[in-house]
Amino acid sequence: MSATIDVVLPCLDEAAALPGVLTALPPGYRAIVVDNGSRDGSAEVAARHGARVVPEPRRGYGAAVHAGLLAADAELVCVLDADGSFDPAELPALVDPVAGDVADLAVGRRRPVSVGAWPWHARAGTALVAALLRRRGVPLRDLSPIRVARRDALLDLGVTDRAFGYPLELLIRAAAAGWRIRELDVSYAPRAAGTRSKVSGSVRGTLRATRDFAGVLRTMDHPR
Repeated sequence: MSATIDVVLPCLDEAAALPGVLTALPPGYRAIVVDNGSRDGSAEVAARHGARVVPEPRRGYGAAVHAGLLAADAELVCVLDADGSFDPAELPALVDPVAGDVADLAVGRRRPVSVGAWPWHARAGTALVAALLRRRGVPLRDLSPIRVARRDALLDLGVTDRAFGYPLELLIRAAAAGWRIRELDVSYAPRAAGTRSKVSGSVRGTLRATRDFAGVLRTMDHPR
């Protein structure tokens, strides 16, 4: 595509990874780095590498993604982790089905490129939640943090979670709205040296994310 596509990158202490991620973005893909309270100079690094930097003081993955969506103005928006675990060169493959109107949402299914890229506890937690999604009729194998959709449609879904439960709520709401969801394989590498995952980097982080997922499921099943 020739039109500009915005890429929202939630960021918390990713200064070591940002140069590689930002320089690898394909032509026509514009970076919006949402700084979620970094203390390692991530915002300054992002700005030096040409990204638009949006501060989001409220901690939480969902808060950062939502702030990025509000800041974006392109029709199509990608969401991509800023830690170097995904290859930005694979974004066009996810953009194509959405741009071609054969999907409303494209998500990546992680394929680890090396041992240790996806720790056992994170993989097990994802498999459990994905199985619950499939029971709800959402035919996915992963809750990958790399995805593409139209900006206005994403905002219209009304996702309210501002923590780790954001991707799960998005998928449930998208399926309920009749969205065509396409899952494509993407490579998944170890994070850049000097960065640490807030979810898969520890059992504690994975348990916290699983707790947030469970909260989303309860809320969706029993809305107030």
